[in-house]
Amino acid sequence: MPTSDILIVGGGIAGLFCALKLAPKRVTLVAPLSLGEGASSTWAQGGVAAAMGEGDSPEKHTQDTLLAGAGICDREIVLGMAKEAGVRIEDLLDFGVPFDKDDQGHFLQSREAAHSERRVVRVRGDMAGRAIMEALIARVRETASIEVLDDHTAEDLILHHGRVIGVILRHSDGRREKLAANATILATGGIGRLYKVTTNPEEARGQGVAMAARAGAIIADAEFVQFHPTAIDIGRDPAPLATEALRGEGAILVNKAGARFMQALHPDAELGPRDIVARGVFAEMVAGRGAFLDGRKHPGPRFMQDFPGVAEICMSAGIDPEIDLIPVCPAQHYHMGGVWTDARGRSSLGNLWAVGEVASTGVHGANRLASNSLLEAVVFAARIAEDIKNRDPHDFDVSLVEGFLKSRVPQTAILVQPHLEEKLRETMSTYCGVIRNEKGLRHALSVIGAIEQEARNPNLRNMCTTALMITAAALARQESRGGHFRDDFPASDPDQARRSRLTLREARLIASGL
Repeated sequence: MPTSDILIVGGGIAGLFCALKLAPKRVTLVAPLSLGEGASSTWAQGGVAAAMGEGDSPEKHTQDTLLAGAGICDREIVLGMAKEAGVRIEDLLDFGVPFDKDDQGHFLQSREAAHSERRVVRVRGDMAGRAIMEALIARVRETASIEVLDDHTAEDLILHHGRVIGVILRHSDGRREKLAANATILATGGIGRLYKVTTNPEEARGQGVAMAARAGAIIADAEFVQFHPTAIDIGRDPAPLATEALRGEGAILVNKAGARFMQALHPDAELGPRDIVARGVFAEMVAGRGAFLDGRKHPGPRFMQDFPGVAEICMSAGIDPEIDLIPVCPAQHYHMGGVWTDARGRSSLGNLWAVGEVASTGVHGANRLASNSLLEAVVFAARIAEDIKNRDPHDFDVSLVEGFLKSRVPQTAILVQPHLEEKLRETMSTYCGVIRNEKGLRHALSVIGAIEQEARNPNLRNMCTTALMITAAALARQESRGGHFRDDFPASDPDQARRSRLTLREARLIASGL
């Protein structure tokens, strides 16, 4: 049975960066497809938030993050991340990331929604995610200490006396096997596939949250789901994204009559927090007025040059963004919740760390500030690498449970159940989406439970587990805050200004009405 010193599950920016920072320690990196394919990181358009410009500071960055997070961010965690930003940008430069600079060698930084300064470091305008991934993949491929197992999907964690000692993997040909490890790091990404409209790739099914929850880990802030207000509404799955940086450069939101609507909803209008903008767009759509992004004046004639990725998507759908309005809609974009971790990325289970979107570190609170996700990923990836490097080598040795690990893994066939998956996605979008209430959430829990009973597919079972965690947490939080909005409790309650923490057992009790 294969054994790894350190196992990283996930091939996005968080997993790749962590593997590189762990070098020269031996690392096995598991990805469901070839590196770079199916990773949300590749699609990230905005860039990396870092207070590196004149007049900016980590303290300002922290304050903006706290305001967007709607009262439940962990301030010390946020400040620590903001202070580490410059060092991590230098790391990325060393790994070959070609960040945009001016003729004097200064970073070209853009402003995005809810940032008080221009602090987003980017690559070729809207190509940051792809460029960072390409650079990290190239470096990983040439790093001898990193073994890549692509075409493998993790289905479950292996526990022994409360410690995680590896994972059960399924190869693309259907074979299942155990992979033991002295340290396991979840970097599995987000939950987008749980929703009918999402900007995330098909592989973002919330499997990391599900595996950790089934193993008994604490899941934090699961109810806080971010819906990006400007997914390009052209009927594609996943929905392509019109980056927030467009609004930072002056693009505005209008309805089909050409009237702006965000000015009446927030002092910063289109640059308000994502949850408020998403609800504004959603309200126009429900009212039949439609919602459109108008970039004809700003960036106007520079659209193709400054935002080539968005322009290409628009042109492929017959939309010329320099002369046409771009139809938009809210789409599931990011999950602020996930596997609870401390400041070093350690979960509540022994031998298990989590990093990136699968983790809940306390940085994002109820509503992630734009472009903080890539920063969080590299900051905590570096912290996890340091934590593992510095731990006592006698802390745990997987060879001590070799007999336990030698037991056979049942070989089960995968039954494709697309009708159940579509029912789950429709249910989550309708009842646990932009706007929620008790009646809808209880109905959703009933449907999720019924689908879970019918599920014969490990991916679908993982989706059901994570959907249960999100919906139960949403039912338990009887207020509106950040990405969680309930029309039966539309105000924020100061007494509930705290992070949520749930185990799977507790979520099932909520679902059962106990």
